[in-house]
Amino acid sequence: MPTAMKCDLEDVHQSLRTWLVAQAYELWWTHGADPKRGGFHERLNLDATPTEEPRRARLHPRQVFAYSHAVDLGWRGPAREAAEHGLNFFMSHYKRDDGFYRTKVAPDGAPIDEPIELYDQAFALLGFASAFSSCKEERWRTEAHALYDAVQKHLRRATSGFEESVSSARPLSSNSHMHLLEAALAWIGLDRDPCWRALATGIVELALTRWIDPLSGSIGEHFDIDGQPTSTTVGIVEPGHQFEWGSLLLLFSDHHTDRRLIPAALRLIEFGETWGVDPQRRAVMNRCRADGQRDDSEARLWPQTERIKASCLAAAATGAPIYISHAFDATRTLMRYFDTPTSGLWRDRLSVEDRFVEEPAPASSFYHIVGAALALDRLAQGVVAKVSQHRRSVDRA
Repeated sequence: MPTAMKCDLEDVHQSLRTWLVAQAYELWWTHGADPKRGGFHERLNLDATPTEEPRRARLHPRQVFAYSHAVDLGWRGPAREAAEHGLNFFMSHYKRDDGFYRTKVAPDGAPIDEPIELYDQAFALLGFASAFSSCKEERWRTEAHALYDAVQKHLRRATSGFEESVSSARPLSSNSHMHLLEAALAWIGLDRDPCWRALATGIVELALTRWIDPLSGSIGEHFDIDGQPTSTTVGIVEPGHQFEWGSLLLLFSDHHTDRRLIPAALRLIEFGETWGVDPQRRAVMNRCRADGQRDDSEARLWPQTERIKASCLAAAATGAPIYISHAFDATRTLMRYFDTPTSGLWRDRLSVEDRFVEEPAPASSFYHIVGAALALDRLAQGVVAKVSQHRRSVDRA
């Protein structure tokens, strides 16, 4: 890696870590957590006051993920207490009698939306994996296996994939399956039960054989029972999801010898880079079409983090300097979103005119930011390891 490129990446990497440790983790614990009713607030206004709106199911497992990795990133605050605070509220107010997790509750925990969504179950599994990884309490593996069994029994389709909901038949969402894959990969590293590998393998095979467009190499959002894009979403592509799928396929390649994985992952990432990144704002846009035409040119925060993750994993898998350059570019863009009146908050939407929309900061973005920081950490550690290995080989010579 060229020295200048390495230094640039190290600088933005350290800036992101410093912001997380010195500002974000502290603020989202002191202002983002609800000490009276429990759990975390859905969003914070730009003065760090809560919006007092309903809390989605994804919120708490994502906050658990963020705080379960806080020590790894250098925060010395009450990380375990924060994770347990989120888990206690989640288990008390979202878990249904049938073992699934409801979609939304009021700030006081009162149920609002009862439908079972595959997306929410995927994040529950990820939250349990995060908790088990940090504290090794057997309870969280038990909860994960119980939910896995419920998903297999009530949501698995006879052919392949999973229903999006128990209550109604809907098109299959590649997004919810993607997060189910993410949860399975998290558990593969923690639990020897083969069910997680089998779950991941099935989802990856579905993506490789039926969902990824062989012409563009991209993956769409919704599919019918035959694996074809639905009429309302045909040709619609989210660049952020190309990066996210690319990352997960690269991670799965560490557990599987399938030679299709890395080429498919790199092609997804290349699609995102070619058609999804606005060359003027250097930001990943919300949506485009499979032919590269723009569809929604606003740029939310989360796709910037997924570009970072994908670039770091692609750099580690290939050694190609271009991915280091992309990781630097994406991290520098992400840091723009942190310029807020209250340190530790973030912007969510960058307009086509390159101005940020004035609105509250969604807590659920924390998970995306932490995931990007972890990817940068792993890449940096890999570079250091390679340098050390090279020095040892020179010394032996």
